[in-house]
Amino acid sequence: MKVWTKDIYSLESRLTPPKEGRRGELTAYIPDLPPVGDGRSLRLRPAVLVLPGGGYTHTSLREAEPVALRFAARGWAAFVLHYSCDLARFPVSLREAAAVMAFIRRSARELNIDPAMTAAVGMSAGGHLAGLLATLFDAPEVEDLGSPDEIRPDALGLAYPVTISHGRTHMGSFVSLTGGDGALAERLSLEKLVRRDMCPAFIWHAADDQVVPCRGSLMFALALEEAGVPFEMRIYGRGGHGLATADALAHDTRNMPEVSRDLPGWPGAMMDYFEERGLRVHDEEAGK
Repeated sequence: MKVWTKDIYSLESRLTPPKEGRRGELTAYIPDLPPVGDGRSLRLRPAVLVLPGGGYTHTSLREAEPVALRFAARGWAAFVLHYSCDLARFPVSLREAAAVMAFIRRSARELNIDPAMTAAVGMSAGGHLAGLLATLFDAPEVEDLGSPDEIRPDALGLAYPVTISHGRTHMGSFVSLTGGDGALAERLSLEKLVRRDMCPAFIWHAADDQVVPCRGSLMFALALEEAGVPFEMRIYGRGGHGLATADALAHDTRNMPEVSRDLPGWPGAMMDYFEERGLRVHDEEAGK
């Protein structure tokens, strides 16, 4: 496996670094794919952009590499974006995510990635950012960074995401993202941004999540259904918040909360859903 880390501002000159807060950083996990057949075929892999949570104040380490490694173990090229947050307000993190999506697609040939098979997966506030990427891919805030086809994910994965900016939600995420601008927070409520031409989505949440109530995911799913966007949703009875991969990759298992039996299998279930929609390792004849 090839692993590297880059300052995303060295990858895209049109990005302006935030005046305060952490600068965005990208780490890639590119698994080796063995050759096939007589050498006349190329093996192409799907790619995933992993967006950790952290309430837009930081990015969680346990929602970063552990998630990426689960995808890489199945042959995916996984990219973790530790996006700018803390005092970096909207649209800084969205522009960073959009620039990385465009970078992945422009680098597809050298990385043996199929550019038409790139997913965005986010946890908690990272789920909100992934949702913005899936709905604002042609917004004025990102139009200078690439075409809508370069920025728009081909599939969306949300794990216990922050979605709504009203009622029972994690309001702190919206305060950190917008600086307390209520009108902007309302604009960025994901259920209001759903559109018919966005990508299919896989969503999961725990019913006992007291940090980010699952009602936000339910409202987002209802908006997807009303717009005719394909999706799959799982609500687990027990799991709380911030579980990441819910295993020893992300936690001291001696202190793991009680979770529903099937919950640790969510990365596989999400990848199954993506693969059912064509995002999988596949062979391409040389020269195509």
